[in-house]
Amino acid sequence: MDGEFFEQVCDVVRGAVPRDLGEPRIKVRHNGIKVWFGEAAREHYEAQLIRPDGVPGARVFALEVGFHAEYAKAEENDAVLARLRGHERAWRAELGDEPVAGDFLGHRLWRRVSETWPDPEDSGPDLAFEVGVRLVDYIRVIEPLRS
Repeated sequence: MDGEFFEQVCDVVRGAVPRDLGEPRIKVRHNGIKVWFGEAAREHYEAQLIRPDGVPGARVFALEVGFHAEYAKAEENDAVLARLRGHERAWRAELGDEPVAGDFLGHRLWRRVSETWPDPEDSGPDLAFEVGVRLVDYIRVIEPLRS
């Protein structure tokens, strides 16, 4: 997986994000894609490659897909997560049991509502489509609850 893979994910996201949420701001990197709305870049959606540490079943790497709160203070991130947990029944009904709501993987101050895919084997257009659609699922469900 490389920047080209995440450019394909970006194309899916751009085409599938509900227009009533506003214009998404998107940044594609070699190891992921970040999507946010307005000026709230500290609260964003992300699909990214991560180390296998702490991801059951991952040996080489994992793909993480979901929502992040990345403020400098843990209290701010905890407040974001608490608001989302207040709506957990609603987002679980849409996103299922896969998302973990809790500590960020690899950074003790940040928080997440995300899922991990251990060692995905395919890195072609089918996987890029699946990742893009799943990222849009998070955006479609969580963004209206975020404010």
